[in-house]
Amino acid sequence: MSNPSALNELEHVDAVVPAFGQALSGVLEAWLARHGAMLSIKDAASGRYEHVNEAMARFLGRSAADIRGHTDAELVDPALATAWRAAEQTALAQAQPLYSEHRFEWAGARHDFAVLRLAAPSRVQGMRWLCSVWTDQSPQRQKEAQLRAALEQLEQQQRANEKLRLELADQGLCDSATGLYTRPHFEDQLRREVDLSTREHREFAMVLIEIDPFTGRALELGAPAEGRIFEAMGRLLRGNTRAMDASCRLDERLFGVLLSGVGLATAHSRMEGLRRQCATQIVVLDGKELGFSVSMGVASFPHTAASQQELLSACEGALAEARRRGGNHLTLASIRFEGG
Repeated sequence: MSNPSALNELEHVDAVVPAFGQALSGVLEAWLARHGAMLSIKDAASGRYEHVNEAMARFLGRSAADIRGHTDAELVDPALATAWRAAEQTALAQAQPLYSEHRFEWAGARHDFAVLRLAAPSRVQGMRWLCSVWTDQSPQRQKEAQLRAALEQLEQQQRANEKLRLELADQGLCDSATGLYTRPHFEDQLRREVDLSTREHREFAMVLIEIDPFTGRALELGAPAEGRIFEAMGRLLRGNTRAMDASCRLDERLFGVLLSGVGLATAHSRMEGLRRQCATQIVVLDGKELGFSVSMGVASFPHTAASQQELLSACEGALAEARRRGGNHLTLASIRFEGG
């Protein structure tokens, strides 16, 4: 006697399997459409198309109905048809998916396709399908070429900047040890910023940075250690300032930064980050690690000073307070208040 429960289960399986196949086919078609991939299914023996998706039909310039039943030899250039059929024969001879690439001209455009081919049995005895998924790699290759060109351009710009830095150093406008501008440039930029701020009612910040007295190995190794630390200081300043800012070496251990269009709070945040980088920066000389720290004074125009001289005095006072606190410290100048 038959088991009713088993019969019900078989009927359920017969109902679910086709539905699952349809759902899976729908998911595949949606994925292919989203990625712009082309799908074709051929009779493996004859090479005649049995099915193509919309992307493949657009590429071949015909409707899916017009393509069905035809071979590549009837649809494309003979040389292309021959190459594609040779790749299909190779795929049919293997028991696993075959990945290949095809580069060719089509409809006046250059194409670079990655093709995945897979042979699968048909429900009709003795027949096999050949499923192919075509993905155009040209957009990705173009992006990669653009990226390479951008990187090459960036490298050229870096080489040009380095050449300019060396030229400026030769002219005395740039400090050779740090790669930063010298005091004359700083004073010129300071005058420009004061004039601009006065005319346009905008603020800017000034920072004085002094390398704290050396200790430990840096003190023991003397001048070579100092040179290596100055180089590191130059890199850190260039890396933490914008092209519109002025980063300069003013004296042996004294540096100045003008932050254009930046207020006191923003200047504090950015320079505090720089101070921490300096304190954790590891400089190596002859296999030995060197450390250093800096003291900073920050002032802004016109909030902490009403003139260029007052700004300098306010910034120097803030730096002196940072040194008084033991170094490795950032101090802000006091904001001035207008009398009522």
